Amino acid sequence: MLNANEIDFEKSGGLIPVVVQDVATLQVLMQAYMDRAALAESIESGEATFYSRSRQARWRKGETSGNRLQIVSLIPDCDGDCILALVTPLGPACHLETTSCFGAADAPGVGRLGALERAIAARATAPIAQSYTARLIKEGPKRAAQKVGEEGVETALAGAGGEDAELCAESADLLYHLIVLLRTRGLALGDVMRVLEQRAAEP
Repeated sequence: MLNANEIDFEKSGGLIPVVVQDVATLQVLMQAYMDRAALAESIESGEATFYSRSRQARWRKGETSGNRLQIVSLIPDCDGDCILALVTPLGPACHLETTSCFGAADAPGVGRLGALERAIAARATAPIAQSYTARLIKEGPKRAAQKVGEEGVETALAGAGGEDAELCAESADLLYHLIVLLRTRGLALGDVMRVLEQRAAEP
């Protein structure tokens, strides 16, 4: 976790801007401010606490709505006068009940994979009679692996001779079943990303 001594509060009159980003989807959720006490409380509690300029007081995100922000990491910028907060949101970040304060859309681009992984995790505990995802997870890795194999073949066939729309649809099915397979093995996309990161560092 960040060392508060790395932050230059004096530069901007005691308050520093904090950009809040979803750690799974990389979607920017909101921007707020912290004073030194709010930063200390955030570090101690593990939940984002900010300073309200209008109320002239600290406030912990979600203290009334329940839509808290669990802190994964706090990263200072190069000048030490701004913080990037990577968080796991427990509900919508915006007071308008949208995922982000920056428009109503959910995670864009590749961030959709993180949102999909989160949705799969949420459905894992649903009654199996009501959820294909829960049923597939309950059946275990062998069944999920079989589905990945089936979808992989269908994706390859679509890629070899199908329409673009078919290839995209089959690719979506493959990605969904791959995430389910990872979950049945106690793994996540982050584990795969770490392998890619290691490979990128290789000569």
